[in-house]
Amino acid sequence: PIVGYKNDVVNTLRLWSARSSEDFDFDYFNSGDYEQAVYQKIFSENISKVLYPNDSESCGRELRLKQEYFFTAASMADIIRRYKVENNDLTSLFEKMSIQLNDTHPALAVVELMRILIDEYFMDWNKAWSVTQRCFAYTNHTLMPEALECWSVELFEKVLPRHLQLIYEINAYFLKEIKAHFLGDDERIARMSLVQEGEQKRIRMAHLSIIGSHSVNGVSRLHSELLKQTLFKDFYDLYPERFNNKTNGITPRRWLLKANPRLAGLITKSIGNNWITHLEDLKKLEELQEKKAFRQNWQKIKEANKQDLAEYILKTTNIKVDPQSMFNVQIKRIHEYKRQLLFAFYMIAQYLKIKNDPNSFKQPRTFMMAGKAAPGYAMAKLIIKFVNSIGDLINNDPDVSSKIKVIFLENYRVSLAEKIFPASELSEQISTAGTEASGTGNMKFMLNGALTIGTLDGANVEMAEQVGEDDIFIFGLKTHEVEQLKIGGYNPMQYVGQSPVLKEIHKLIKNNFFAPDQQGLFDPILHSIFQIDPYLVCADFDSYCRMQDVVSEKYQDREWWTKKSIINVANAGYFSSDRTIREYAHDIWGVECD
Repeated sequence: PIVGYKNDVVNTLRLWSARSSEDFDFDYFNSGDYEQAVYQKIFSENISKVLYPNDSESCGRELRLKQEYFFTAASMADIIRRYKVENNDLTSLFEKMSIQLNDTHPALAVVELMRILIDEYFMDWNKAWSVTQRCFAYTNHTLMPEALECWSVELFEKVLPRHLQLIYEINAYFLKEIKAHFLGDDERIARMSLVQEGEQKRIRMAHLSIIGSHSVNGVSRLHSELLKQTLFKDFYDLYPERFNNKTNGITPRRWLLKANPRLAGLITKSIGNNWITHLEDLKKLEELQEKKAFRQNWQKIKEANKQDLAEYILKTTNIKVDPQSMFNVQIKRIHEYKRQLLFAFYMIAQYLKIKNDPNSFKQPRTFMMAGKAAPGYAMAKLIIKFVNSIGDLINNDPDVSSKIKVIFLENYRVSLAEKIFPASELSEQISTAGTEASGTGNMKFMLNGALTIGTLDGANVEMAEQVGEDDIFIFGLKTHEVEQLKIGGYNPMQYVGQSPVLKEIHKLIKNNFFAPDQQGLFDPILHSIFQIDPYLVCADFDSYCRMQDVVSEKYQDREWWTKKSIINVANAGYFSSDRTIREYAHDIWGVECD
């Protein structure tokens, strides 16, 4: 049961678990093969043991496909079961049910519903397809082409042969439609097909999600525009009416009321408690920024939250951090496009600055990073190791550790996030422009009074509009500039040659400075950033450092910083998940809500 907030509503979240139909095979047991006797039970129940197994090997990919089908099939069966309690006519299913595909992982639900309608209820194919399309809507969560799921036809034939047959039928129906629409444009037709031709034929799950749905949305305004202009342009040309935007949001009940009770209490005392369900009421805080007593209370709350986090860090890492330093934080999934390496390079730059001229360093900082890497993502794991190595160097250098610290907080999870967000002062949202779909961590930082340094990417664009560009630290190339630079032939070493600090960082990594006992450990980073640099770390580095200098200068004016912190919270109302869900309900699901 999922309880709503003071609205007399309790929803049900169904958690599916695989169970074997045969727990024990006595024939194998009696013949002495004890492992085989329980093999079927173990094999079956593995499906729901670990979500998203490592798919870098074929066995992992097979388990993942089975897992995706298991969860979608269980959910679809349950939806049909509940519908049939009071309704017999499945041709009206879409009038009672709306199914939102959250990225491509549940895309098999489109085919599963077709299978149910055709095979189990003997519905006409065309009618089944019409019902299916009107039931489903698709939310895309990534601009990374490589993140759009594709499954080999060979694997489909092995695991889901009937579903593959239906996919071929859907594709034939779809190709007939687009051939009439884009007469003679064979390249476009090949791009849009559900089946990617080549040495190994693959099924494009994003394409299945688009053509099997009546609505396709991105999760920030920039993201949705880029979907239409780049990733799904062919489909937008065909179905412009299907595409829309639903900017992500976060729940204020968890991320402010529960996570930051001190700040929530001050806000409620000052403007009442209506903000809890109507986050736009936070706008009333703007007029309070000029009141000295209110600013002092705001500062005291931030200091208390920082002290709590400092104690947690000491307890879990045995590293003592200075609560009076700026808490500068990046927490998100570890991925090259999110540019944890840009943040890491800035840590190194500050280390070099202190070593070269200790008196020039004015603003102590505690750099914090948290996040998880996908099991098969070797570079992401190496980035975590790299940041920890930087931390080992800085935290154990007496010349430096009194001014800066580097903390990698392990096992990032919601309960840890609830400690980090309230204590944070500078939020790192530094993905390459045009790569982040939206982000929600940026909103959680904002709601807890952190200021943002970031690129004009994802929801940062809308955050800058809400709070005002003077109250957010924007740096780096814009989306169109990124594209122009790549088209013109980007050479990262050109930027290294122009930046003495970047040149020194390159030299240190090359000379194994951060891993003296493991020669060549960070060579993949050296190659990725200084030879290829797909996410333009080198191109944005100097701009980033200049903006960080502005941050340090501004932070020393505590009154200015506190005012901007209040302004950030006051303008976070738009990013409530209540607003997001209202838009989904009204625009996509056809449901009115209060």
